[in-house]
This record gives sequence, C-alpha cells and structure tokens, in this order.
Amino acid sequence: MGRLEGYRTVVTGAGAGIGKAIVERYLAEGARVVGVARKDTQLQELKAMGALPLKGDVTTYETAEQAVAAAVDAWGGLDTYVANAGLWDFYKRVERQSPEELEKAFQEIFGVNLLGTLYGARAALSALRDSKGSVIATGSNACFLAGGGGALYTSSKFALRGLVMQLAKEFAPHVRVNGVAPGATDTGISGPAALGQDTRDMNADKDRMATMEEYMMLGRVSQPEDHASLYVLLASREESSYVTGAMFKSDGGLTISV
Repeated sequence: MGRLEGYRTVVTGAGAGIGKAIVERYLAEGARVVGVARKDTQLQELKAMGALPLKGDVTTYETAEQAVAAAVDAWGGLDTYVANAGLWDFYKRVERQSPEELEKAFQEIFGVNLLGTLYGARAALSALRDSKGSVIATGSNACFLAGGGGALYTSSKFALRGLVMQLAKEFAPHVRVNGVAPGATDTGISGPAALGQDTRDMNADKDRMATMEEYMMLGRVSQPEDHASLYVLLASREESSYVTGAMFKSDGGLTISV
C-alpha cells in the first residue's frame, strides 16, 4: 500500500517539471490526482499517466473551483491541494523594464505565484475541512534570500512564504498549510509574456545550468523528482499531522552557501 493510498488530490502546473514529478509520485503512492495544465499535449500526457486532466489558468478563480469540483465529483472529496504552478523572471533587473512592462509583468508573476495559490486555497477550503486535509505551495530558495531571480520573482516568493504562514493560522486547526522551497532545479519554468519570456525555458540555457551547479553544496543541480518526497510527506496525515505553516527547503544547501 502506498503512503497516499486513496488520497484525493489536485496539482497545478502539473504538465511539466516539478508538477509532473509530483503527479507521478502521488500516483505511485496510491493517490488520485486532478492535474491542472495549460497545454493540450500536457493534458494528454497526464491522462496517459492515470491522472484526471483539467485545462486551466491558475490566475482565475474559476480554474481553482473547477479543479476542486473535479476531485469532489469523481472521488467524493479532496485531501490535498498542491499549488505548484509558477513563473520565473530570468533575473530581469528593474532598471531594464519600462514602467509598463513592470506593471504587466507584476500582474503575471504575482497572479501565478501568489494569487493562484490564494485562489486554490480558498476554493479548496471547505472540502479540505471535511477531510482534515492540507494545502501545499511550491516556493523557492527565493522565499528566503535575494538572488534567486529578479525583483518581481523574489518578492512574489517572499510573499508566498508569508501567505503560507498566514493561511496556516487562519485554516487551523482542521487544515494544514505548508510549502516546499526547491532551489536550482533542472526544469523548463518560463517567464511572463510581458517580458517576452513566455516561450523561454530556464533549463534550455546550459551555461546558466552549469553556473548554478557551481553554487550547489551537493555538487549538482536537482531534478524535479528530487523534491517529490517532501510533497508526499506534507500530504500524509500519518507522517506530518503536526506540521503547519512550514516552508521546507529542498535546495541542496543553496541558501546557506551563498
């Protein structure tokens, strides 16, 4: 029997990278998964994996509602909502953005990284209270220090860490809220369209990946699968029943080595 046998879950940003790794691991541990993604090819892959695919944009409350409803309709409830979707900003400096770009990029990055999590938590709250379940957000080493991205990305992740702490207070005692903070991961995270970064993939730049590796205490950049066990741990009532308001670092020691 898997560690999440019978758990009913939602994972956003499920089509690639860390989100896809979470879906694969949850399914292997016996969970049932609604996988939220934007691309048709990703949705097809999720279906082939055994997940229930849902096309949506996490910056709309409707997507969060639909994801929760899909789990409740299919399986009678919800145990874990993983708010994983995210945007990076490729270290874009403020001085290299026009005021118009700043405004639009802010809306995009905060819309996905922060508002998407807030929408998911709000939409899932009633079902999670019924199951005494949990919310898990994907943070970053940028939740704890500057330099993990530009000003927009870093501030969005600091805000996300605060959101996890505040929601943990508001949702207690029946719903736990935690986060996982990956660092230096070989993933194709993209950026905001306002900065022309929506078709870029972080791991497509091999020089960037090699530079990141130099800072890692464990000698390598992580793979998405390296983080998945923490999402299992935080979802499990048996293994983390007394954990809430926490942001677990999974960054290879990056935040203590720079």
